[in-house]
Amino acid sequence: MKEVYLDNSATTRAYDSVGELVRKVMCEDYGNPSSMHRKGVEAEKYIKEAKETLAKLCKVKEKEIFFTSGGTESDNLALIGAARANNRLGKHLITSAIEHPAIINTMRYLEEEGYRVTFLPVDRYGRIRLEALKEALCEDTILVSIMYVNNEVGSVQPIQEAAGIVKAYNKNILFHVDAVQGFGKYRIYPKRLKVDMCSISGHKIHGPKGIGALYIEENVKIKPIVFGGEQQKNIRSGTENVAGIAGLSLAARTIYENLDEKVEKMRGLKQHFIEGVTRIKNTTVHGLYDETSAPHIISVGFAGIRSEVLLHALEDKGIYVSSGSACASNHPQVSGVLRGIGAGQEFLDATLRFSMSEFTTLEEIDYTLDTLYNIVPMLRKYTRR
Repeated sequence: MKEVYLDNSATTRAYDSVGELVRKVMCEDYGNPSSMHRKGVEAEKYIKEAKETLAKLCKVKEKEIFFTSGGTESDNLALIGAARANNRLGKHLITSAIEHPAIINTMRYLEEEGYRVTFLPVDRYGRIRLEALKEALCEDTILVSIMYVNNEVGSVQPIQEAAGIVKAYNKNILFHVDAVQGFGKYRIYPKRLKVDMCSISGHKIHGPKGIGALYIEENVKIKPIVFGGEQQKNIRSGTENVAGIAGLSLAARTIYENLDEKVEKMRGLKQHFIEGVTRIKNTTVHGLYDETSAPHIISVGFAGIRSEVLLHALEDKGIYVSSGSACASNHPQVSGVLRGIGAGQEFLDATLRFSMSEFTTLEEIDYTLDTLYNIVPMLRKYTRR
């Protein structure tokens, strides 16, 4: 049976070169990077080279790169660590209403610790309202966190404008960006954007799972949330995942090679898919789908069919998609993102996310469209009235 993988926002297939490198590090260069002998030095070299790679790609300093277990830990470290380190200056935090659960749930936790959180509204395209950001800022604000690309509908946030507003109000307010869906699709330069912290994840860019990184501007005060052997300047203790770090570094280098061509290809496929899927009656594409949106994410509502039913019908045909954030898929519920953008009631439990990568082909997109043309009308016939 033909297989079409259109769930790349959940995870990507690793580059073959990354898989080979990870195996080599785990089975040959397996030393502990804290050890003083040759095996340890060999392992430490991978970490140093990875810092150089990410620092060069982001135009930051090597000492400002810290490795974590993934995007979720990077987000947790940025929010909790910075909030605790700066709580004498205030206890007000700002984020958007459509952030990833790694941000939303961390903010909810900080509320329990006595912080006050403002969740900014978004427009129907999933973009924050800059006027609402201006109104939310106050003397007690110490941290703002806004994602670069929304993981469900692909909206791209006006990060530079938002950070400019924040820094103009008070240059000491920290600005964090969850760039997990944006890194590898856009060239992201935190210093140019006036961003103090930025989270990335390996498995979204054809790297390994279980590895991520956090850029922390060198003057940012932050407290660790993991304690142990004081690795990584005591910001993130624990023996480094050398194989994952090496894989992340290679994946980052590889995905940024010929980036413009890769993005242009995905945009072309995205437009082709949207033109085809909107021929189906009672469908809608959530958010923007021009060049101001992410090139790889398409959120489509199919009125009259529960998303879970359509997802498994597509799976039976070898097509893999998702019904929202993979991090929340084990607990089905109405998407907070769809509610946040004001999606129609008929689409709240009837939306699928199709997400591509540089490996997606026109043939795969056409196969998916042909399959949808056949199964959507059939499934609607069996929908309970």
